[in-house]
Amino acid sequence: MSTAADTTITAEPAKVALGKSILDRIGNTPMVRFDRITAHLPGITLLAKAEFNNPGGSVKDRPASYIIKDAFDRGGLGPSRPGRSLLDATSGNTGIAYAMLGAAMQFPVTLCMPANVSPERKKILQAYGAKIQWSAPDEGSDGAIRLARKLAAEEGDKFYYADQYGNDNNWRAHYFTTAEEIWFQTEGRITHFVAGLGTSGTFVGTSRRLRELNRDIKCISMQPDAAFNGLEGLKHMPTAIVPPIYDEQIADRNVWADTEVAYAMAKRLGREEGILVGVSAASNVATALQIAVEEAAAGREAVIVTILCDSADKYLSERFWTE
Repeated sequence: MSTAADTTITAEPAKVALGKSILDRIGNTPMVRFDRITAHLPGITLLAKAEFNNPGGSVKDRPASYIIKDAFDRGGLGPSRPGRSLLDATSGNTGIAYAMLGAAMQFPVTLCMPANVSPERKKILQAYGAKIQWSAPDEGSDGAIRLARKLAAEEGDKFYYADQYGNDNNWRAHYFTTAEEIWFQTEGRITHFVAGLGTSGTFVGTSRRLRELNRDIKCISMQPDAAFNGLEGLKHMPTAIVPPIYDEQIADRNVWADTEVAYAMAKRLGREEGILVGVSAASNVATALQIAVEEAAAGREAVIVTILCDSADKYLSERFWTE
């Protein structure tokens, strides 16, 4: 039975962990190990950073956050420039990251995008409230870049042109976060790093830092094998507008990727590893597996790391899943 004294005792309120802000949730993504697709390769460990665990669902949250933080620090965006819109060209994922952060931090976002991006991308951007300027579908990301440059030149005061393809904060985001996480998660045992080239920020920034940590790490870039391809977000550098941040001297080797191989790998990862990823991520894994086969054939042990840029949720309307 309770006494009168019992009723006067008040418990200390339970301490509830405060949630993290959107910015604080970017990065520190887990590493996935692929066991089944490498089961026939003795001495090989194939790992991938699950970047779809970022709040915006892709690796592009990292550079977008660095670009925006720098813009706020220098007064290009934010309270000192009320109503000024961030402007950039994107094929999708960076635009989604910008739109998410714009909604969270309360600044407008204007994006230039090819009109043929996936329906899922269009719906996500609409949900975040971003304004879209559509570029010609047959011009790919280069058409979006030209349109963004035109708007920036004509209406410069209205926009903060983020220019992810030429902004050093793009590759710095990966230098300071992605590379450090990979080094820590592999306990410094990484032997090879593989990543596709779009803006090139992921490959350039991560490779630069990994090389400082261990100069023997092999850094392999991947890009589509033709100007017209289905590897959304990646660039065929010989025929594209080359991003100013790209440094062709960094790669130990470049691998040319086939779209159909990427499609096949996307389906294989879903059915054999239980992971649904986008086509650029699948192409990264296919390239990393190619390196793994070569290393195993030479009798060498290897710890190969690549990037799962995003999940399959923005690509499920593509026909290849059921063909």
